[in-house]
Amino acid sequence: MLGSNTMSSSNGFPVNGHRPTNGHAVVSRRSSRNVLGGELEPCSRDPLTGFFRDGACNTGPQDVGSHTVCCRVTAEFLAFLRSNGNDLMTPMPQYNFPGLQPGDQWCVCAASWKQAFDAGVACPVVLEATHEAALEVVDLEDLEEHAAEDD
Repeated sequence: MLGSNTMSSSNGFPVNGHRPTNGHAVVSRRSSRNVLGGELEPCSRDPLTGFFRDGACNTGPQDVGSHTVCCRVTAEFLAFLRSNGNDLMTPMPQYNFPGLQPGDQWCVCAASWKQAFDAGVACPVVLEATHEAALEVVDLEDLEEHAAEDD
């Protein structure tokens, strides 16, 4: 059972070994609006992303890392995160996490994306799938500068 003090690691996996939601917990989420003011669109279902593992960058009080930026990850971005202790490349089967490859889309912590931006290695962002809460950490202009191009 989840306690109110359940915390997640910087990669979105809970530190106490429990999933953020277990199908029985009541989950409080913020409104699902994107940084452009529209309805939040899905980020990725393969691999399944989001703090709540619902495919979207939804957030709520339980998401202390603010996993709100929908990124199209690059090798450079993944290497930067790994060098800062946030390894998203290594599979973690215990969490049904395959590890990310360049080109995958994933909800990352707004602060991690901002760190990468400040270091000059920010990856493209899917604005329509980036939660408005990211704007508490990152400037819209910086996100727009790195908007992912449609495939």
